Amino acid sequence: MPDSRSARRRIGVGVISDTHGLVRPEALAALAGSDLILHAGDIGSAEVLVALGAIAPVTAVRGNNDRDAWADALPETESIEIGGVRIYLLPDLKTLAIDPNAAGIGVVISGHSHRPGKELRDGVLYFNPASAGPRRFRLPIAVGRLTVERGAVHSERVMIDG
Repeated sequence: MPDSRSARRRIGVGVISDTHGLVRPEALAALAGSDLILHAGDIGSAEVLVALGAIAPVTAVRGNNDRDAWADALPETESIEIGGVRIYLLPDLKTLAIDPNAAGIGVVISGHSHRPGKELRDGVLYFNPASAGPRRFRLPIAVGRLTVERGAVHSERVMIDG
């Protein structure tokens, strides 16, 4: 993955979750320019990954609704190093089975709840971008962006609707 040079440059990471087969043009526009896209599960179809992959390389995990054959190769969790920061990706934060701080993880990205979340606990950023798929109740439609530079992470949510 990224070498020591990537720890010195700015890396834009798009974060999306809970698309449930829906590719919103607004979500694609908000993720444009990303160096990498992370999908935290409940993707809904392989076509979602193809559309995101047209923007940037995609790392995705399988959510509880990703049951068809296309999703068989997707892992349930993924750990990836980006710009000197270890990021742990999983669909549902309630299933987190490791101590991120002890594992040297700087960011935990999850989805599933459709609820946006951003919290710093014990030096670990917990980030849920909200859902980019069909509206659920009155919850917002959004994606997220991380900027990783020199081992530091800046996060933001990009509201699409709501």
